[in-house]
Order: sequence, then structure tokens, then C-alpha cells
Amino acid sequence: MALTRSQERVLIEQAAAGDRAAAAMIITSYQASLYAYLLRLSGRPDVAEDISQDAFVRVLTNLDRFDPRYRFSTWLFTIARRLWVNSCQKHKPAYDTDMVSSRRGDAELPEVPVVDVEVNNNTRDLLQRALMQLSETQREIVILFHQMDWPIALIARQMGMPEGTVKSHLHRGRRRLRVLLDSEETSVQRVNEVWS
Repeated sequence: MALTRSQERVLIEQAAAGDRAAAAMIITSYQASLYAYLLRLSGRPDVAEDISQDAFVRVLTNLDRFDPRYRFSTWLFTIARRLWVNSCQKHKPAYDTDMVSSRRGDAELPEVPVVDVEVNNNTRDLLQRALMQLSETQREIVILFHQMDWPIALIARQMGMPEGTVKSHLHRGRRRLRVLLDSEETSVQRVNEVWS
């Protein structure tokens, strides 16, 4: 559920005053997108879950510091990103693409053919493996732009770099993804041949 800025502001004021229902509504509104963002960045469901929870705890305990001139989601994602960077500095990440691929974002309908589900899962696995081969900066920019639909200006502000640099990283990241996915073309063709 996407919140308007006015709805966001009211919920933040209520949550800051101790309204648990408002705090729950804030979490519900942003939980899925924050988790998906962190999962794509880290490649690990356990890390994404831990950092998501930590980010919400920090945000909810510091609501008095929120500047309403900006979007709440930007503040939340900035905090989560910093937590992720700190986590990366403490531990060398281990990636488990099987766990990432098993995480479903949409409910599966009974009429969806099993073949389609299998092909989608294989495609998701290929994409995740390719994403994990990008530099951290390129991976984050590609995810924010394509998965989170953030505009270049917001990504630049989030990452503290000029818009032109963001565009360059996005261009190079997409080009590298294409090369990596093309190198996996044999696997993709085999999957499609099996189910054709």
C-alpha cells in the first residue's frame, strides 16, 4: 500500500506520539519493498530480514529526527543502506541464490502452469547470480532504478554522488548484466528447450 505524503506525515506524527497502530501501518507499508531491496543487495534472506528489522527499530525510535521535507521511504532506505554497508564491513557476505529464488513476492495462482513457474524461477536465479557479480555500487543502482523505480535524482541523493555518475554506473551495470546473462544463454536455452 503506497502512502501519500500527507498520510505519511499523519502516521509519523501519531507513531511519534506512541500510537502503535500507526507504527504498525508504517511498517506494513514499507516492509515488503525494503526487504526486497535488501535481499537483492545482499543475496541473503537472513541478512535482509535482520537489516530490515534493525532499520525499522531505528526509524521508529528516532521519528523525532525525521525531516518532513523529504519522503519517509528515502530516509528509511538510507538508514537500511547504511546498516547493510556496516554489516558488509563486519562480515564477508555469503550468497545463497537458492534461498533468494525461493522467496516469492506474488501469490501463485492455481491456474498458473507449473512450466511457467519453473521457467520464472530459473530466470530469477540467473538474474540474481548476474546481479551478485556486479560491483556493490552498480548492483545497488540497478536495483534502485529497476526494482524500486527510483528516479536518477533520488538515487544520486541516496548514494551521495552526482547524477551523471549514477547514470554511468547504471549504464555500465546494465551492460555488464547483459554480458553475464548472454554468457548464461546456454543454460537459458536448455531450460526453454525442456519446457517447449
